Amino acid sequence: MSTRWFVAAVALVIAASMPFAAQAPRAEAPAAAARWVMPRTPDGHPDLQGVWSYATITPVERSAEFAGKEFLTEQEADAYEKRRRQEMNQDRRDGGAAADLSRAYNDFWWDRGTKVVSTRRTSLVIDPPDGRIPALTPEAQQRNAERAAARRVRGPSDGPEDRPLGDRCILFGSGGVPMLPTAYNNNVQVVQSRDHVVFLNEMIHDARMVPLGARTPLPSNIRQWTGDSHGRWEGDTLVVETTNFTDKTNFRGSSENLQLTERFTRVAEDTLLYRFTVNDPSSFTKPWTVEIPMWRNRELVYEYACHEGNSAMIGILSGARAEEREAEAARARQK
Repeated sequence: MSTRWFVAAVALVIAASMPFAAQAPRAEAPAAAARWVMPRTPDGHPDLQGVWSYATITPVERSAEFAGKEFLTEQEADAYEKRRRQEMNQDRRDGGAAADLSRAYNDFWWDRGTKVVSTRRTSLVIDPPDGRIPALTPEAQQRNAERAAARRVRGPSDGPEDRPLGDRCILFGSGGVPMLPTAYNNNVQVVQSRDHVVFLNEMIHDARMVPLGARTPLPSNIRQWTGDSHGRWEGDTLVVETTNFTDKTNFRGSSENLQLTERFTRVAEDTLLYRFTVNDPSSFTKPWTVEIPMWRNRELVYEYACHEGNSAMIGILSGARAEEREAEAARARQK
């Protein structure tokens, strides 16, 4: 291969591997914001279509550092962003070999975002007012303890069925239903028609097709990884209700009784306000709500080919078989 073609190939690989979310757009000037008119589809509803990013360094729950403080000032936000960028830098070499290993990939591969949300809230949880996810119920605590005990009894993984959904490239809790910021791929593409809205998440490359208007819900005995969603318009807000989750989805400790309500409101040319409320009385002591102002990403969403490169699963299962052979050899030596 010539040097010219080699350089071109490397550039193509790097381009394909880079995170595609850019930084949040600059705030519009007051005059531009005042002139903005809600774009609408031919059937008159708000046009939510496009690629939206929910990358942010604002934590899901409010930290003790900001206890009792709902919003940051502009100066506090600048200082916090600078500090967090330094703390999250995976290319630091200040903790020894163990810390270096725990940081996993080099910083080039991460795309968490570098900014707090545009509202400068100190947490994505906006209700309860303390910015914290409510406590798990005794039932949920017992359920989680039983799951942990089952994993200990089962021991090494006999097959992929024993591994979490993320390991199996089936579902990531952050990039599915609902959406939460994670290490990378914090993008969702929205496509609308008169009677459906499609949410294509970059993480796991999952397309959720949501029918609009009245419909018959699924029977309670039919459960799905991302539940059964249906949507409706409340004024200019798209409301999506989702039920019929499986007990394996386990969002933040939830059960199959999870009822999720998502709200999508276009509030500016470059801002889609996303809110979701988690209601699961069998898992949480009270409902809780998250708010994320998504910002328009002018780039494209590319395929997330998790299965094709899931060599970690091969390593996990191969390692389990190697441990079994070593244990068998040790037992043979003792005879």
